[in-house]
Amino acid sequence: MEDYNKIIESLGIKFLKASKTKVLHPITVDNYYDVENSIVLLNKCGVRFGKYDEVAMAEEVLFMPAGRTTTITFGTGPSVRLSNDEFLTTKKKYLSTFTAEDSKDKNSEFYSSISFETKVFNSVNFFTSLDIPPFVIRNNQKVVDLIEKLISEKHSHKPGKDRVVSLLMEQIVVEVIRHLLDNRMFVEQLTTNSTYFKDPRLIDIFAYIKEELGGDLSNKVLARVANVSEDYVGQYFKMLTGINPQDYIEYQRMEEAVNLLRTTKKSIRDIGHEIGYKDTAYFCRRFKMMFGIPAGKMRRRESLMNV
Repeated sequence: MEDYNKIIESLGIKFLKASKTKVLHPITVDNYYDVENSIVLLNKCGVRFGKYDEVAMAEEVLFMPAGRTTTITFGTGPSVRLSNDEFLTTKKKYLSTFTAEDSKDKNSEFYSSISFETKVFNSVNFFTSLDIPPFVIRNNQKVVDLIEKLISEKHSHKPGKDRVVSLLMEQIVVEVIRHLLDNRMFVEQLTTNSTYFKDPRLIDIFAYIKEELGGDLSNKVLARVANVSEDYVGQYFKMLTGINPQDYIEYQRMEEAVNLLRTTKKSIRDIGHEIGYKDTAYFCRRFKMMFGIPAGKMRRRESLMNV
């Protein structure tokens, strides 16, 4: 258990946004993807997700790890099926912000959602590193109460609300990890995590990649950082993390590209150069391959979880 305490203590947890969303018409989105973690309280809404159409019911919580592609349906009854690309241009037909007026309608389907980052040593997306699919949190009133408190606080006008929201976000993440441990969910992945995050050489590599994201991150350079041979560094990295270093680097670069597209007015060409792609056309091809949509549409994108 001490290993899990160390991991929790190493987490940098950052609240990003929260909202309540009304389902105007049931919708299925194929290949849904986000670089942010989302936790969704299904206040009065049913959800199906994943290739086996798993079901989450009203008053349950759906956890969506960052970086995982999935098919997801919000609402009960026959749904309209869209690609992720089609959803971007038509989402307002199916989802809208839940208002006080909507609460008077007993037939309204709606959900509450929170998006956030959780990074180990401010370098590695914790839930992404577990390589786990979306999952349902059931019979956990504490998590439900914390989500409701955070959303209520976020939409209040009380002094210090940002500080309270930050503290509640940290509590939610800790309770989610406790839920996984208590229910023995993803035991193998959590055990692997607790092992490799204790290796200081790996932490040095993570930190270097974060600092030099737009520079030379070849295996030769990473080998020098970790003080191992160039022939061994790829095997070493994959042995501890389950992925090869260049795949990890590309994910980190694309995650930063999404962040820059959403938060700046920099051109796609400049963003590609900033994260290490000298060839803009190649950057755009890799971006669309990873996210299923062109970089320009990602700039205009709003998460399915936050409308």
